[in-house]
Amino acid sequence: MKKLSTIAAAVQASTTMAIDAMAKQMKADGIDVVGFGAGEPDFNTPDNIKEAGMKAIEENFTRYTPASGTVALKQAICDRMKLDLDLDYVTGQVVVSNGAKHCVYLALQALVDPGEEVILPAPYWVSYLELIKMVGGKPVVVTAGEEQDFKITAEQLEAAITPNTKAFILNNPSNPTGMVYSKEELEALAAVCLKHDIYIIADEIYYTLLYDGVPFTSVASLGDDVKDITVLINGVSKAYAMTGWRIGYAMANLHIAKVMSSYVSHSTGSPCSVSQAAAVTALTGDQYSVEKMRQAFEERRNYLVERMNAIEGVSCIKPQGAFYVMMNMSKIKGKVINGFKIKTSDDFCSAFLKYALVATVPCSGFGAPDFVRWSYATSMENIKKGMDRLEAFLQM
Repeated sequence: MKKLSTIAAAVQASTTMAIDAMAKQMKADGIDVVGFGAGEPDFNTPDNIKEAGMKAIEENFTRYTPASGTVALKQAICDRMKLDLDLDYVTGQVVVSNGAKHCVYLALQALVDPGEEVILPAPYWVSYLELIKMVGGKPVVVTAGEEQDFKITAEQLEAAITPNTKAFILNNPSNPTGMVYSKEELEALAAVCLKHDIYIIADEIYYTLLYDGVPFTSVASLGDDVKDITVLINGVSKAYAMTGWRIGYAMANLHIAKVMSSYVSHSTGSPCSVSQAAAVTALTGDQYSVEKMRQAFEERRNYLVERMNAIEGVSCIKPQGAFYVMMNMSKIKGKVINGFKIKTSDDFCSAFLKYALVATVPCSGFGAPDFVRWSYATSMENIKKGMDRLEAFLQM
C-alpha cells in the first residue's frame, strides 16, 4: 500500500476537541465532571433565531444556495459590519462558509502556496498551526509572553519576516488569551505588513465580547490600504450562541473573495440553507441577547480571575475579551500531586481530570507550554465548583 499524503499525515488532532470529547464521555458515564474545555457559549441560541430556522424549513428553503452564500445573508453581514465596525463592504466581497474555521482555511488556500511562510503569534488557537500546514505553508511562530500581555510587537513581527513571508494571522480578541490589541498596536503591526506587502488574515470572531469598556478596533478599519491586504474572518457562532449552525464568513477585496468563492464551490459547496436564513435574523434582529451574554461572561470572568489569583501556586492575568483565562502553572511544575508528578501542562490537565474531575485544556498545543486554558463559557455554579476543586487538587 502506498503511503498517505505527507501534508495530511502531519496534521495533529485538535487538543480542545479531544479534551471536550473525553469530558462528555465521562459525563455520559455518570461521572460528575466539570468542563472548562469547549470554546462555545453555554447559552441557547436566541428564540427569534431558532424561529427563523424553523420558518425556513416550513417554507421549504432547503435547497442549494449560491456556493458562497445567499445575497440576503451577505447583505446582512455588510450591514452589521457597517453598524458595528464602520466597515464598508459590498456583497461581492463576502464569502460565507461552514464556520469561521473553514473561512480561515479558505483564506490560506487563496493566499498561500506550498512552502511559503505564515507568521503566527503565540499563544495561538490550536487550529491555526494545523491549517497553515494543511495548505502546505510553513508556520513561523512568534511568541509573546505573559509579561507583554501575550501580544506581539511590531518589532517582533518585523524580525520574523523573510522574502518567503506571505501572510500574518491576527486573532483579536485572542483565543486562548482573551487579550485585545489597541488601535495603536494594530496600526504599528499593519504598517509592517504594508511595508513588506504581506497579507493579514484577521480573525475577529470574538469582537462583541469585550469587558471593562475596552474599545475594539478592526484592523480593516485602519485605512483602505490596510483593508485591501486584509481577509477579515467572522461568524455567528460566538456572538449569537450558534456554534452548531456552522456559519462563518470572510470579507476581502473582490479578487481574493472571488478566488475563495471558486475554491469553496468545489470543496464544500453551499453552506446550510436553513442556517443561513437563521443567520440573517441573528445579524439583522435585536442585539439584546448579545449584550446580555457579554455581561454574564464579564461577571464570570471577574469571579474566576479573582479566585484563581487567590490560590497558591497558580495565577493569571485578566483577559479583556473572548471567554478564556490562561492559567500560569509554571510554579507547580516538578511538584507531586496525589502521587503524580507534574512536569508539563499536559500532565496537569490529565491529573486534574482524573483526580479532581475537572476538564481544562493544556496550552502545549497553543504554543504556551506552561499554561492551561480555562473557558468561562459555563455557569457560575460550575466555575465556583471548578475553583473549589482546583484549590483542593493543589493540596492533595
